[in-house]
Amino acid sequence: MINVDALATCFSSSACLVNQLSSGLIIGMLLFLVASGVTLIFGVLGVINFAHGTFYMLGAYFAYTAYAVTGSYFVSAIVGALGAAVFGVLFERLIISRVYGENVLMQLLVCYAFILIMDDVVKIVYGAEYLSMGIPEVFRVPPLRVGGGFVPPFYVFMVAVTVVIAIASVLIIERTRFGKVVRAAAHNQTMVSVLGINVPLYFALLFGFGCALAGIAGALAAPVRSLTPGMGIGILIESFIVTVIGGMGSIVGAFLAALILGLVRSIGGIGFPLFVDGAMFMIMALVLIVRPQGLLGRGEVR
Repeated sequence: MINVDALATCFSSSACLVNQLSSGLIIGMLLFLVASGVTLIFGVLGVINFAHGTFYMLGAYFAYTAYAVTGSYFVSAIVGALGAAVFGVLFERLIISRVYGENVLMQLLVCYAFILIMDDVVKIVYGAEYLSMGIPEVFRVPPLRVGGGFVPPFYVFMVAVTVVIAIASVLIIERTRFGKVVRAAAHNQTMVSVLGINVPLYFALLFGFGCALAGIAGALAAPVRSLTPGMGIGILIESFIVTVIGGMGSIVGAFLAALILGLVRSIGGIGFPLFVDGAMFMIMALVLIVRPQGLLGRGEVR
């Protein structure tokens, strides 16, 4: 099942190792952006947003459209994030807010209905065929040579952007008034409301922020992945694995878990290509057995 020779050959070659590590980092960064939105929304609102992958898809398509119109990838990335955020706020206010406190099955059915609707909307607007943005003009430069391997400049950009977003997300939740209010409302919504704070507005903004993270992930993935209706399903499943391993509500935990799974998927593609998905689920199972709250989870999951 494990191709030891292939792994040994790769680890003995600096070029192969650099290529696999860079590929694993990219996979991990995209997983983190999606998973961090999932863990934020669940940690505060207590809602498992099964439709989160849809906002990843919307971010990718919004970025694709903006890039076709403006020719600027940086503008298209912002449009992808903002478009997903706006749809996220509308989804929270019009639909999700009506199932707060309901059982998980009700939340699942509502989210699944939204997934099917948005997938069909994308088919109507863009068609069912695969679309490709391609590497933006600004990044069409020779790759960077690192340790005998080659790293595309766009990969470096993706990693840098993700690290900045990760730091900013932690600071927003831990240091700003917005973060303090939503964390307080998560513990006692009634008390926060009594203080004259519009809690539903803060919840909507938090939900939109979480969806914006998925949207920017889609925008970052658009140049290197094909766009197709339903593209959010696969990354949604993996982002839930990241969330469970990292710990519900922990952004730092999601970052660590995403890096681990990204490297597992990248290295596993060489050493055990038929068991990559199985290895990811096995890691999740081991974490749940040893530490049920996740690597950096805080106490019991709400």
